[in-house]
Amino acid sequence: MSGYRGKSQKILKSASVRVGDRIRVTGAEKTYEGVLMPRTELGDDEHIVVKLENGYNVGVRVRASTKIKLVEKGEPPALKVPKVVVEHDSSKPNVTIIGTGGTIASRVDYRTGAVFPAFTAEEIYSAVPEIQQIANIKVVEVCKVFSEHMTPRLWVKIGKAVAKEINSGATGVVVAHGTDTMGYTAAALSFMLRGLSRPVVLVGSQRSSDRPSSDAALNLISAITVAAKSDIAEVSVVMHGGADDDFCLIHRGTKVRKCHTSRRDTFQSVNDIPLGMVQNREVKVFRDDYNRASLHGKVVVKDRFEPMVALLKVTPGISSNAIFGMVRGRDKGIVLEGTGLGHTPETLFDGIKFATGKGIPVVMTSQCLWGRVDMKVYSTGRDLLQLGVIPGKDMLPEVAWVKLMWALGQTKEKEKISKLMTTNLAGEITQRTRPDAFLRPALPKF
Repeated sequence: MSGYRGKSQKILKSASVRVGDRIRVTGAEKTYEGVLMPRTELGDDEHIVVKLENGYNVGVRVRASTKIKLVEKGEPPALKVPKVVVEHDSSKPNVTIIGTGGTIASRVDYRTGAVFPAFTAEEIYSAVPEIQQIANIKVVEVCKVFSEHMTPRLWVKIGKAVAKEINSGATGVVVAHGTDTMGYTAAALSFMLRGLSRPVVLVGSQRSSDRPSSDAALNLISAITVAAKSDIAEVSVVMHGGADDDFCLIHRGTKVRKCHTSRRDTFQSVNDIPLGMVQNREVKVFRDDYNRASLHGKVVVKDRFEPMVALLKVTPGISSNAIFGMVRGRDKGIVLEGTGLGHTPETLFDGIKFATGKGIPVVMTSQCLWGRVDMKVYSTGRDLLQLGVIPGKDMLPEVAWVKLMWALGQTKEKEKISKLMTTNLAGEITQRTRPDAFLRPALPKF
């Protein structure tokens, strides 16, 4: 019964109700009324899910004393997508949406509360009709995975699909992606796509389309706007810029991080300010140090990645055994998320010396995120430089990790890897730290 089993399935059967029916659930302390929703395959057998009138789902624990009453018969979740006539308009730009498995464009059946991914051009036009006024949409599905299951192999598939669309004449490309690892994919595409001549925009949603506070529509509209109207020939991430539904920010793909588990404005530019913003379907650019779009040139995909690269968080008293294990496990590169200006305790020195002695590049970044690595200030940093550690300047740890994977895919020569890692290739390294880039939270009023 759509994910129900055991105790919950038994009580639903005894009440002669099924998914899609409107029911009233009465417990010891509270009564709920709404539409019975399906459960996930990992759900336990002690709860049922009811969609309330306000649009939110609530899990109700069923006990022997719980009473369930049928209020109105309904139908199991099913959705007929309205017929939308999609006519190509030669006066509008052509944008390709590449799908990776997210549900940035979904339709909701508000009677049953079911959410359905929309991934044909017709479905997307139907789900978010505003985009018809912005561009002609083409849809290409590359993979279907949750973002936590994204891999370097899939980065390559996405990169090749992006290059194919741009080299075939697309005005811009939007990559629909889950938010959890969007920053990693943005970095990978930034290094992989050489000679990029058109906008490439990653977009996702923090809250699904069945929630009243969903950010999906505004994010998608804004991403398509950037792909269709802007001259930013870089990889960017476009997501909500504030708590309200009024604008989205355009973040450089190598300077962006997801900073909150659930806020809609979770994505922040780190050590830099955003490239710009989108408001009322118009792009406003904040700066001029970006690559301009061009109708000429061909995108080349440098798609080799070395997957055996480790990212190690440095902790007080950490043992060199951590690095010994990585080297013996055949890791080909190591990125350290060090303390402060780029330090580790002396207990890690033997492991670092062992790794660099084997020709394994070791790159230093900082847990502080804001600011930059400067290993010449204190003796510990200078000692680490003597051991052969490569300073990561102001790169985010995860961006340095992706970049080292990519660099090792291009060359195995130690000097060339060091030069690649310390050279700004896609905006991942800024010349100087901006004092206005640090985000200080507002203090409460007393």
